[in-house]
Amino acid sequence: MKRNELEMMENVSKETRYGIEIYDYDGVSYRSAVSFGTWRVAYLNHGKAFVEENFEKVERHNDSDEVFILLQGKATLIIGEELNRIEMEPHKIYNVPEGVWHHIFTTEGTSVIVVENEDTDNTDFLYIKEQ
Repeated sequence: MKRNELEMMENVSKETRYGIEIYDYDGVSYRSAVSFGTWRVAYLNHGKAFVEENFEKVERHNDSDEVFILLQGKATLIIGEELNRIEMEPHKIYNVPEGVWHHIFTTEGTSVIVVENEDTDNTDFLYIKEQ
């Protein structure tokens, strides 16, 4: 495992039972939990980067889709340069195709699963607010 992968998995608990790995994370923000080959599964828990008042930019991935699954709480996907809003519903799969600008807003107590290509170097950012 690469050093930055270990840092991304910091504070993620891991238990092994009958040869199965079980992961959990109750911290804030984004933490990778499982990586294999070219994909990874991560936790996205509410944190200041996902509060609407702190919104600065949307991002897009040029070589891969990204999947969001709301587990609990409230989350809103922000889509496109027009900043369209999609209120997420628990347990539905939201696939953001490659090249689509997006961001996510969350509220306290929100937990989202993110499945994405491990290569995050394929990301562009479009700043909404002046730096």
